[in-house]
Amino acid sequence: MQGCSEFDLIARYLSHLGAQRDDVLQGVGDDAAIVNSTGEPLALALDTIVQDVHFPADLPAHSVGWRALAVNLSDLAAMGAVPCWGLLGLTLPSMDEAWVAQFADGLHALACHHDLAIIGGDVTQGPLTVTVQVTGRLPRQPLLRSGVQPGDHIWVSGRLGEAATGLARWQAQGAAVIEEPLVQRFLYPTPRVSLGLALQGLATAAIDISDGLLADAGHLAERSGVALMLDPARLDEQASNYVSYQAVLRGGDDYELCFSAPADADAAVKQAALAADTELTCIGQAQAGDGVWLGGERVDPRTAGYQHF
Repeated sequence: MQGCSEFDLIARYLSHLGAQRDDVLQGVGDDAAIVNSTGEPLALALDTIVQDVHFPADLPAHSVGWRALAVNLSDLAAMGAVPCWGLLGLTLPSMDEAWVAQFADGLHALACHHDLAIIGGDVTQGPLTVTVQVTGRLPRQPLLRSGVQPGDHIWVSGRLGEAATGLARWQAQGAAVIEEPLVQRFLYPTPRVSLGLALQGLATAAIDISDGLLADAGHLAERSGVALMLDPARLDEQASNYVSYQAVLRGGDDYELCFSAPADADAAVKQAALAADTELTCIGQAQAGDGVWLGGERVDPRTAGYQHF
């Protein structure tokens, strides 16, 4: 379908496939689905990364393994979930034991850090593709995309645009720049699991930033039915001599959290960030209305970040 985005495809053809069941608490439309079949809600997320679409062909196998899990853990972080179990689907062009060994080491390193067990999956032949599905426990009320309230402050974690800048450096010079901090930010993203847990009871909504701040902020605004008024000056502070303002806004691959919280909770939010050892920046405020606004100008989230189609 001409001009159809991945989100259009999901909404038109896939979002209705889940039968209405009492044990499905949250279906399509958030960072993870939520089910409750054992008395404790569980968050389930799945992401696929494809060579030459989501990562360059010359990326180290160790990094590919780490990133495949990190993008899923970032979804659990946005829900305020505790990672528990994972499934792996690995499609390989040919049998390459040395590559798989390094891939497994990268996957295992991040899994161990979050006490997550890889408990099954599938290996087959085809274009290099990695699919990881993760399940996490929800000890408290989940963070959803739909909870932003007018008056809430809008926050982001970490430093936006660094990963996109690191990817550009890698694409230009490859392994020669592998030790540069910005390149490492792309190769080994940090899922903000601890922050997601610390924000429970404080944040009203959250999303992980994978396609770029403006694009993902658009999902928050749409799901919550509010306008997000973002401050260009605060976002410009994230830029540097190495990271452009446009990379901050649209770069993608950040895997940071964008979340909302009541204005009178600023002190508690900052305390939560300290507990999670994570830098935070307040970048704007929610108002009655709709859409994402940057310095008084409305942004079209559909063209503001990464598009799969």
